[in-house]
Amino acid sequence: MASRDKAVGIFFLSQTILGILGNLALLCCLSLSNLSGNKARPIDLIIKHLSWANILVLLSKGIPQTVAAFDKTYSLDNSLCKLVFYFHRVARGVSLGATSLLSVFQAITISPINSKWAQLKARVPRIIGPSLGLCWTLYLLINSFLITIVTKKNDKGNLTNFRQFLYCVVVKLSKQSYIAYAIILASNDVICLGLMIWASGSMVLNLFQHKQRVKHIHRSLSTKSSPEKKATQRILILVGSFVVLYVTSVTLMMYFSFQEGTDTWVVNANVALSACFPALCPFLLIRHYTRDLHPCST
Repeated sequence: MASRDKAVGIFFLSQTILGILGNLALLCCLSLSNLSGNKARPIDLIIKHLSWANILVLLSKGIPQTVAAFDKTYSLDNSLCKLVFYFHRVARGVSLGATSLLSVFQAITISPINSKWAQLKARVPRIIGPSLGLCWTLYLLINSFLITIVTKKNDKGNLTNFRQFLYCVVVKLSKQSYIAYAIILASNDVICLGLMIWASGSMVLNLFQHKQRVKHIHRSLSTKSSPEKKATQRILILVGSFVVLYVTSVTLMMYFSFQEGTDTWVVNANVALSACFPALCPFLLIRHYTRDLHPCST
């Protein structure tokens, strides 16, 4: 085994284990907080769905990618190939939708009383659950076609137009089908990313205006940060990280789709970038956001 392959395998293994443990720790922290008598907040539901989506992303690609790095002959059977690609795409989409919903919810939460968004504060908690359910349903339906085009690596001898992904094979779509699917996915991504950018801009503006309003207050008071302000700052970091990693991953995916051969480094880089946010997310939330809003013993 080449030292480079071993290094790639160790990286994927470490990323997967740390990411899963981080997300499980975040879920446990939230559960313990609720059991200790702290009132559950609507935003907790978003974090829980985001954590489960992150775990699914890490499991669906992290484990096969790790084994493939250590064993070049490794391949999945037909059913596992379909499940791995399907649930990875579903979980990645839910992660995008949940992060978008998280940023919009926080932007509305910290909006000033005289803002036009302030009147939505009482309504938003009631639609979080249905919104998350719709998000799961939407991506389960959108990505259902993957079940028909993903197959095991041993079947490539019977195919004439396919793309190999280390341990599985994806049959290339017709030009019309590819364009239709790309438009559907791009529309969802653009809407979610647009909401994130709008919410982030709104939060930055609200924080700036708040800072301007408290300039006349004594310095010792003005330096104190409210839990909402701290949570907003962490969510801004979270959203910023997601956007950068997601755009980079999509760029690599587009590059790979236009290549004729199978570039292993592009596949590995894309999977690594796709798993970076799910692995990083819980540590940002559990260290700052969850501690600020729901103190729990650590």
